[in-house]
Amino acid sequence: MTDEPYLNDHNKDEFPPAHTAEHLLNQTMQRLFGCERSHNAHIERKKSKMSFYLDHKPDRKEEREIERRMNELIDEDLPVTFEYVTRDDLPEGIDPSRLPDDVSETIRLVRIGDYDVCPCIGKHVRSTAQIGRFEMLGTNWDEHERSFRVRFKIVG
Repeated sequence: MTDEPYLNDHNKDEFPPAHTAEHLLNQTMQRLFGCERSHNAHIERKKSKMSFYLDHKPDRKEEREIERRMNELIDEDLPVTFEYVTRDDLPEGIDPSRLPDDVSETIRLVRIGDYDVCPCIGKHVRSTAQIGRFEMLGTNWDEHERSFRVRFKIVG
């Protein structure tokens, strides 16, 4: 018998530094632009991309601020910890509509210092200093969708 709670099956094999950076970028975008977490993310070892619905196309200064803030957070060496809660006991700010329909009764929350908390069953580093350097490769703006895509890589 194990003390680990039952969680949904997980069929991904994340690259922990990039996956943890995904959490940081989600929260950074929320704080800088007041948007929701990414509506589309493809996180890989070599190159990743995430898309956010925004009210305007970020200018070059705002893009540089995203990259600066990400590397500042990485350098802060924030601890990455886990906490288990039930579906009925989600903390304020966690949107249950983003959970899968067949989510388990027990939810694992991933906390990155006091900066971000998000339900997740993926692999993560133990602290942000283990991520490496966040390098923004480029961005795209879809005016019709009001969607801002960030392409980035993690440099070890």
